[in-house]
Amino acid sequence: MSELHVVTGAGPVGTTVAEQLAAAGKNVRILTRSGSGPEHPLIERRRVDVTRREELSAAVDGAVAVYHCTHGSEYAARTWWAELPAAEQTVLEVAGAAGAVVVFPESLYSYGPVSRPMTENMPRTADFGKPAVRVALLRARDASPTPTVSVAASDFIGPHVRMSHAGERMVPNILAGKTVQVFGKADLPHSFTYMPDLAAAMIAAAANRTLWNSFLHAPTAPAVSMRELVAALAAAAGVPAPRVLAVPGWALRTVGVVNGMMRELAEMNYQFERPFELDSTASERKLGLRHTPLDEIARGTVAWWKTVVAPDDRPVAA
Repeated sequence: MSELHVVTGAGPVGTTVAEQLAAAGKNVRILTRSGSGPEHPLIERRRVDVTRREELSAAVDGAVAVYHCTHGSEYAARTWWAELPAAEQTVLEVAGAAGAVVVFPESLYSYGPVSRPMTENMPRTADFGKPAVRVALLRARDASPTPTVSVAASDFIGPHVRMSHAGERMVPNILAGKTVQVFGKADLPHSFTYMPDLAAAMIAAAANRTLWNSFLHAPTAPAVSMRELVAALAAAAGVPAPRVLAVPGWALRTVGVVNGMMRELAEMNYQFERPFELDSTASERKLGLRHTPLDEIARGTVAWWKTVVAPDDRPVAA
């Protein structure tokens, strides 16, 4: 029997990791509370609450790797503090007892505001809001005896990616010829990580023991402005580039006084008010991978969205 790979969560990261593993002939067990996940002969979908140690232990038994792709129930620091550290500790302890490496998709929040392209050797010491939670999680992984790899990505783009700056707020509007609203400044360079590139990096890291207990950057194409990204997606779709409307930070902060989600987005808007560039050169070399070029990213993203957007531009179930 082929080695077992366990994936927690069936969001865009978990789904893509499971799909790539199955496509490579690996046995995959995907764990969610609902029993959801992609359909494939090599993918077993189980109803498991990964915060419950006994349920998780039974599901992870025999695994060589655990890809922990769950996230908080709300996009808020208080929720992350309440949910994520305990859940990760359970996963680390259970996976360690099973002899499995744990691979985490990670954000760039731990770097905090920066003034130059982010590289793996820069300090990760942000001390406010949601970024501080990510710092605490990284430190707990470093302190754990269980082998781990954290693979950091910038804003997601690509198949299965809906809740993203380059997701449902952008692509359906491009396809429909509608104005695209973006946060911050529309003409500054910003990195976007293609979902298949992140998944490939996580799988490669799990398979290479020399990369365990490290922090890597997912292969990520050179940064482009939001306006350039919209133009690339429009070109891939064969439609005229729509108008791009930039929503300034002060507007987000003002609305955030009465709207919790806007307040949480405003906290991270520094990423869109200055250049925000991820340098993945060193990690690509270690992983033996290469980032997908922008034109291919645009084609793959548009092709997926065309399968999930109805003719009247309303997203449909995928």
